[in-house]
Amino acid sequence: MIKADVYRTITEQVSEVVGELDDPVAIMASTAAILHQAIPYSSWTGFYRVVEDRLLRVGPYQGPLGCLEIDFDRGVCGAAASRRQTVLVPDVHAFPGHVVCDSKTESEIVVPVIGRSGDLVAVLDLDSHAPAAFDEEDRLGLEAVADVLRSVL
Repeated sequence: MIKADVYRTITEQVSEVVGELDDPVAIMASTAAILHQAIPYSSWTGFYRVVEDRLLRVGPYQGPLGCLEIDFDRGVCGAAASRRQTVLVPDVHAFPGHVVCDSKTESEIVVPVIGRSGDLVAVLDLDSHAPAAFDEEDRLGLEAVADVLRSVL
């Protein structure tokens, strides 16, 4: 299946599943499950929630144990949160300040999740044990998923 079609299906599924929910944890958990099942090269799929000024805490995810907290000044998640822009990293070992949660991670993509209020509510983080696993199509697809979440978070 073509990657763009996979993401179109994912976005439709997320819209259907979370459209009537008003519980952020259930929304994030369902989204993480849908993404993790559909993207076989993702070893860790989930959310880090904004819990206080410039601090992310692990939220619903699928995969091995994640870091518990990440400051906005650290790692790929922190960079995406502080910039409020997607960060695509083909080689995490070359990313300054990369936070090692899973020593097998080779590449990563992190998408900011903006809520209805316009505030950053979380980041959507996908890691892979393969180098350069994520590309521009992943960025576009995951940003489309984040746009769906904007309407419900």
